[in-house]
Amino acid sequence: MKCPYCSHNEDKVTDSRETSEGAAIRRRRECTNCGKRFTTYEYVEKTPLMVIKKDGRREPFSHQKMLNGLLKACEKRPISVEKLEDISTQIELELQKKFEQELQSHCIGELVMEKLAQLDDVAYVRFASVYRQFKDINQFMKELRDVFSKKIK
Repeated sequence: MKCPYCSHNEDKVTDSRETSEGAAIRRRRECTNCGKRFTTYEYVEKTPLMVIKKDGRREPFSHQKMLNGLLKACEKRPISVEKLEDISTQIELELQKKFEQELQSHCIGELVMEKLAQLDDVAYVRFASVYRQFKDINQFMKELRDVFSKKIK
């Protein structure tokens, strides 16, 4: 590893730790030439997931786009951004386990709805109304009845 300070090619690792999600290894290094310390992260190289949209277009999976959808659904709800980041990371890891290269966009939407249903009814209905593109009030009311019937059971 090349030192970012003096460009020397030799260093020693002083500490190695797994990140909180286990997605990377954090290494503290010390340059053998100048003695300065720096941190590196080691990640598993992944093939990017491609999302097949409803119209057939393909685009790379975007963690940020999914998080933005969660943030929008939970706007003005008592849910922390940290919790939504955890949920989006859980969903992304689940998708990476299930799919190797491509997945249909509805797979993401269904997982998001599943997580929101467990988290907050209002956020769930908000997300469902956009995701399912309700055509009229009857479809919206049916979704609300389904939410209420699950809560009563």
